This record gives sequence, C-alpha cells and structure tokens, in this order.
Amino acid sequence: MSMFRRHHDHSVPGLNMSSMPDLIFTVLFFFMIVTHMRSVPVKVRVQVPQGTELTKLTRKSAVTYIYIGKPMSGTVKNEPTKTRIQLNDKFASVDQVAPFVKSERSAMSPNDKQAMTVSIKADRETDMGTITDVKQQLRKAKAYRINYSASHR
Repeated sequence: MSMFRRHHDHSVPGLNMSSMPDLIFTVLFFFMIVTHMRSVPVKVRVQVPQGTELTKLTRKSAVTYIYIGKPMSGTVKNEPTKTRIQLNDKFASVDQVAPFVKSERSAMSPNDKQAMTVSIKADRETDMGTITDVKQQLRKAKAYRINYSASHR
C-alpha cells in the first residue's frame, strides 16, 4: 500500500459571488437613469381626445405641461363642476398662465429655452373659450410652440 492516499472529492465548487454587487448596482443605475418619474400629481380629470396624425415629443426636458379639466373628487371643496387650470401642482386662473410660463422658461437651460414647448392636456369636454384664453396668455408669454395632447385611435 502506498503511504499517500488520494481522496477524490467530486463536489461542485462554490459560486464566486464577488462580482454580484457590481452587477446589481449597474442594473440599479440603469433603471434610475431610464425611468421617468412624474413629479406633478394631476388634480384634474383629463380624458384627451383621439387623433390620427400624432407625433411624440422628443425633448421632454423642454416641455411645460398645462392641465385643463374638471377637478377630481376631493381636490376642490366649492365649485367641483367648474373647469380648472392646473399649473404644476396648483390650480390657477387664466391670468397666471403667462407668468408661470415665463418662470418655467427662466429655469431652463439655454438649449431648452430655444426648444421650449407648452403641452396642453385638456379634457375632451373642455370648452374652447378656456383653451383660447390660455392660448392668448401663451402669446403674451411669447410661447409659440404649443402641443395638444391626444391619444391614438
């Protein structure tokens, strides 16, 4: 008999987990960069009209949203059936649209100021008088690129 005995261990070696934290953080950063979080809670009921000739907005950082519709239940105590204008997270009057757009423009980068677009998300049952008043205020603020949100048919 030999002096040295060989023990054959046929077990599977352990899995190397040293690169797992790097992989997890890479995936986490990817989703943090790609995900767009809505920062403004919509307080008005908006059911956009349908359209056939639609295009997507390319530079979302240069878009300012104006929501027009009837308030959702529980957001306004008096006059719940009146059409309201929402700028960021507050209700506003028509006269406050131009100063709002000017302040939004001043907060943008120089490249985004040139490509600034105002997107009007109006409920399909909103009267055209309110939308016309908002458009007049946008002209006063020199915001000439206006986009109307719609859903695809």
